[in-house]
Amino acid sequence: MPPKNLEHVFNDIDFANAKDPNTEIVDGNSIPKELIYGQRMSLLLDKFHPNASEAVQIAARAQHICRWEIPRKDYPLDRVGYLKWRTELKKFHADKAAAILTKNGCSTEIIERVSFLLQKKKLKKDSETQLLEDVICLVFLEFYYDAFSVKHTDEKVIDILQKTWKKMSEKGHEAALQIHYSEKGLQLIKQALDL
Repeated sequence: MPPKNLEHVFNDIDFANAKDPNTEIVDGNSIPKELIYGQRMSLLLDKFHPNASEAVQIAARAQHICRWEIPRKDYPLDRVGYLKWRTELKKFHADKAAAILTKNGCSTEIIERVSFLLQKKKLKKDSETQLLEDVICLVFLEFYYDAFSVKHTDEKVIDILQKTWKKMSEKGHEAALQIHYSEKGLQLIKQALDL
């Protein structure tokens, strides 16, 4: 895909995510949450694996596309409800991305590959699915973890950290340990990983 087409795809994903009614304050400005999330995914992917394929680049940017349209509160607040929500979200994100890729004249091969990646198929077996998962975990740790750790009990945070760590590759672990954390955040990471 020519770089111009890839830029159009990113612009269309950003345009969709800019409609998010939920916002986050970034450098004093109120930014739609999923817009900044998608841009952070691209930023971290470029840093972590600069030669990623187009399919991974697109999947990273579209990882949370229009997520607010399927709120967590619409599902039972138990483990089963959570897993159902996550499964339906993956399909939803894949369909949203496919519509944008189709509009931009992308090949069936790219559309199917992006859909495969967004649905996290063959995690730990497919290198690109693993790459996407590493970036998702790194974005959480770099941009969201410290705020998350303040809102939840230490036990819950340690549990989430251990689950996050299990999803990552060795290369992902190395990158995660280079991130600058708050003192409390780092302490919980050391407890979770038994460092």
